[in-house]
Amino acid sequence: MNKNNANARPERNVVVSVESAVKEVNALMAVDLVESSKSTVVGGGDVYGQDVDTEDDDDVDTPWAVSVASGYSLLRNPHHNKGLAFTEKERDAHYIRGLLPPVVINQNLQVKKMINSIRQYEAPLHKYQAMMDLQERNERLFYKLLIDHIEELLPIVYTPTVGEACQKYGSIFKRPQGLFISLNDKGRILEILNNWPEKKIQVIVVTDGERILGLGDLGCQGMGIPVGKLSLYTALGGIRPSAVSIHEIIAILLTVTIDVGTNNEKLLNDEFYIGLRQRRATGQFEDFANHNAFDLLAKYSATHLVFNDDIQAGTGIAELIALEISKQTRAPLEETRKRVWLVDSKAIKPTVLIGSSGAGQTFTKEVIEAMSSLNKKPVILALSNPTSQSECTAEQAYTWSEGRAIFASGSPFAPVEYNGKLYVSGQSNNAYIFPGFGLGLIISGAIRVHDDMLLAASEALAEQVTQEHFDDGLIYPPFTNIRKISAHIAAKVAAKVYELGLASRLPQPENLVAYAESCMYSPSYRNYR
Repeated sequence: MNKNNANARPERNVVVSVESAVKEVNALMAVDLVESSKSTVVGGGDVYGQDVDTEDDDDVDTPWAVSVASGYSLLRNPHHNKGLAFTEKERDAHYIRGLLPPVVINQNLQVKKMINSIRQYEAPLHKYQAMMDLQERNERLFYKLLIDHIEELLPIVYTPTVGEACQKYGSIFKRPQGLFISLNDKGRILEILNNWPEKKIQVIVVTDGERILGLGDLGCQGMGIPVGKLSLYTALGGIRPSAVSIHEIIAILLTVTIDVGTNNEKLLNDEFYIGLRQRRATGQFEDFANHNAFDLLAKYSATHLVFNDDIQAGTGIAELIALEISKQTRAPLEETRKRVWLVDSKAIKPTVLIGSSGAGQTFTKEVIEAMSSLNKKPVILALSNPTSQSECTAEQAYTWSEGRAIFASGSPFAPVEYNGKLYVSGQSNNAYIFPGFGLGLIISGAIRVHDDMLLAASEALAEQVTQEHFDDGLIYPPFTNIRKISAHIAAKVAAKVYELGLASRLPQPENLVAYAESCMYSPSYRNYR
């Protein structure tokens, strides 16, 4: 390190292939989703989320090409700050001696300290704010904490708490975690892209805030959804959140909110609202109404690497089920589609009831009793988020089915005791799929998304369910193994990409599971030279 220039900041490139990035953002502004108005775009490029797994190696040095920061600025840089984990040698080398208390502790003790601190809060929103504060000051500790306590913290950083965070985003907003593009910025997309500090963006999650979970139009405050989603891409899927070195192989993430106004009167009259104070614009390409979402996806999926998890994992559930039945029975797809019914209020004789409408309490006592009269083990999936919008609660499902239901929900419910037996419900959340799915697209260099890839991801998840899980009334594996699950999903998706001839990263690795695992980001600290 040049001690005479210790505080100098290296020049930072912003966006590589700006023309391509502009095209991608333009596509993002035209591809919406139905439920929570967020889409995921994985852009092409010769980078991906590789970070050699060093969970148990405390002696790994980061191969710096340039100095990242020194002194006080290093402690204010969330990508490189380690807090009290800086060693004595590092404190001298990077001019931070005296800026920290003298004690040196390891990352595991920091995790223990942070989880104890977060557990002191009673309100989930306060826990959410504590997690966001940690992410803003120590990125690796945030992800280490989230990974180590995923089942406890997933409901905090994602559903259901993220719904409340979006509703109150204007009041709790502190630091931008993505790009905000409004109607006022039309024609200035390139300028906005150049303002973002990272380069080689490969995964973009975008929302227009029109339909956030089951909460409706939250306008600009819908940013909480893509922010939460990107956290899961990293924690669950192992995709790198930010650049560390200019020579490191990376897959940077970005959140984008398209602000075209809101029709939410409460927000328009809220002095703390952070978006445009105007009614939602309609009749232009930014309009992400759900009635045209399928048309927009169909239009841009042929030219951009884009998928819409609410369309393709919402109403698209029906199509994937029909595809899987067709695959297993070799029956024509036209015939298997007839076995899946989409209904509003009147059911026929279903074996599985799937709710993804965003309307709460639609699985009434009469509906579940009818399901139970038709099936020995009725499968009831109440997928809508947040918890307040769930089609029914776990307690209702088990009670009204007399303990016979196989129940899973989008947001987690506490265990239920019925007739002296404890029932632990599963969580049927897209967080099982999209992180590993995105990783699979990246490591294969996919140039397009095909329904067969989504089917491959679903099959990979199903393969992780053991007989022991079935015996416990679960049809989803526990989230504790989500990184392993994501690696298998990524491998299956990548294999399908190669099979369909849509891969640009050649040749195909011999062992895709091992390759996916080797590419997954590790939040463990690196030693600084």
